Amino acid sequence: MKKGKIAIAPNGGSLMNPNKALWEKGDFTRIAASMRESGDALVERLSIARGLKVLDLGCGDGTTALPEARRGAEVLGVDISSNLVSAGNRRAKAEGLANIRFQEGDATDLRDLDDESFDLVVSIFGAMFAPRPFEVAKEMVRVARRGGRIVMGNWIPNDPTMVAQLLKISSAYTPPPPEGFISPMKWGVERDVIERFAGAGVPAENVLCDRDTFRFVYQGAPAAYVEEFERYYGPTMNAFEAAEKTGRSPELRNELVALFEHENTSADRNVTTIAATFLRVTVARG
Repeated sequence: MKKGKIAIAPNGGSLMNPNKALWEKGDFTRIAASMRESGDALVERLSIARGLKVLDLGCGDGTTALPEARRGAEVLGVDISSNLVSAGNRRAKAEGLANIRFQEGDATDLRDLDDESFDLVVSIFGAMFAPRPFEVAKEMVRVARRGGRIVMGNWIPNDPTMVAQLLKISSAYTPPPPEGFISPMKWGVERDVIERFAGAGVPAENVLCDRDTFRFVYQGAPAAYVEEFERYYGPTMNAFEAAEKTGRSPELRNELVALFEHENTSADRNVTTIAATFLRVTVARG
């Protein structure tokens, strides 16, 4: 069975990969639209050279993958969500970019990709959400060539800025995760990052972790931006569905609006600009 597809449950029904189901829920392209500017700025710092072979893992609809291709890299975008893969391919076609393609895949098992086939592996707020983080690290290292790089952007647990707080608030309204669940936010903890790449054979001195800033720019007021997350962002949609069952959805909405208004730095009441801190991980593939 291909990873990320539908399996057969013991009762004869279908069983969707929960990670795939989460990111195919709603329409993440609506959120990604507010990430374009900062995605391009992040790629600008990656020293992309023409002809560089890049894997963008957990790429969504191309927030960083398309800027990589615009700078001349040969880019493969891989995401578990079929609708985001389709959206990425549409965006590439619309821009006339022949040096990029998007395909469906699972960050825990990149069996379709050859060993040491990419100069640069990038995953910005993508692979961190895949289960089995040690397998994710092994796969990223496996497909990166010797002398190449891996660059990750990961949200930081309990950080006071927007995304970490959004996910923290949302989790307070949802049922407890299943036994054995590993929080994706642990990818934002330096010691966990080092341990995971050590399991893939990378020495600690080859792993560099720095705090960085990502900015979301939305053409609308903070309350309208919260509505976008409520309607289109899988984790927040799940939180609202759970809160609705207990009559707490207004409480959740008020908490999120208060958060977005507090974090908004725009002087224009019709624009929301929010900075979020993340852990930027750079791995030198020895």
